[in-house]
Amino acid sequence: MDPLHRRAPDYWLVLPVIALAGLGLVMVYSASSIVAGDRFGDPAFFLKRQTIWVVLGSAAAALTHRIHYTHLRRFTPVLLALGLASLALVLVPGIGRVAGGARRWISFGGPFSFQPAESFKLILALYLSNFLTHRGLRLGEWRRGVLPPILTTAAAAWLILLQPDLGTAMLLGLLTVTMLFIAGVRLIHLVGLLVSALPLLALAVFSEEYRRQRIFAFLDPWADAQGAGFHIIQSLLALGSGGLFGVGLGGSRQKFFYLPERHTDFVFSILGEELGLLGTGAVVLLFALFAFRGYRAARRAPDRYGSLLAAGLTTMILVQAIMNIGVTSGLLPITGIPLPWVSFGGSSMLFTMIAVGILLNISQYGKDVVRSAATASSDFALARRPR
Repeated sequence: MDPLHRRAPDYWLVLPVIALAGLGLVMVYSASSIVAGDRFGDPAFFLKRQTIWVVLGSAAAALTHRIHYTHLRRFTPVLLALGLASLALVLVPGIGRVAGGARRWISFGGPFSFQPAESFKLILALYLSNFLTHRGLRLGEWRRGVLPPILTTAAAAWLILLQPDLGTAMLLGLLTVTMLFIAGVRLIHLVGLLVSALPLLALAVFSEEYRRQRIFAFLDPWADAQGAGFHIIQSLLALGSGGLFGVGLGGSRQKFFYLPERHTDFVFSILGEELGLLGTGAVVLLFALFAFRGYRAARRAPDRYGSLLAAGLTTMILVQAIMNIGVTSGLLPITGIPLPWVSFGGSSMLFTMIAVGILLNISQYGKDVVRSAATASSDFALARRPR
């Protein structure tokens, strides 16, 4: 696109990101200070590391927002190959680091490590946007339009399941189905895909004992209150204790070694305990604002690739937020998905910030769209008809 048409980025898109990242620093410190002081002798241990990743992520977002999004297409095949290779390397003993019974990280020595699955979420959105734009009218064909991205996603999901990480594998599947729908793939193909995926999902869930226990704990956590149901019960106790206004910042009781993963997967529970329904409601509204501005950027993008990429990146982040909040509130089984920008985690922070940078760049080239009652229903589809 002509650089003369470049405009200021959508600052309403970055506002919720800044607010959530800032709140995340506060909550990571509040939730982790007790355990950090006990294990490392420094209550600010996790806060310092999270601050570093926020700074690095912000720098990465500032850089990527200056790169025209169409330039990313030429690097997509290389990124896809590197992404799949890193997912395989993490499974190699001596390269992949084991923590909490899972092999999900590649350690670079010292305090820094890299989680390939976090980067592949972004890579998959880039790949799907490029592929679905390139195939155009062939998206109505199963073999040429639907099967290649399905096989790519399946290969990545299989490698992630071996780590094991069912939550991220499911997220990749949801992202792929959503982008296929937006791109205009025939509904009969999507329905057939979903139906055929259900037995595979059931096999993945019930083939491992700990996954079966999580499902049973989701259905009735009190049946094993000291075992599989412990996480969700402690999470619900934290949220319930917060009431409307919370017990006050820093006043959580559940962080005193009651609630596991208090500063990572269950930081939303501590937030609810300390800041109450008003705090959790504010977080939900911030994610809603981000989703609205992200899909708005997708709707206004000047080309099909920009529309698909913006929609894919927004969906990637939004689905993670929904899954995490759903788990902590007992609406979904435990998946191990972090809350974007709020949970402690370097790889997650870095790659979600890069996604924000790309979204900001797309928003700079957006077209002015005049909405009307006649066209409002078609805006959501973006690209149901290949352009």
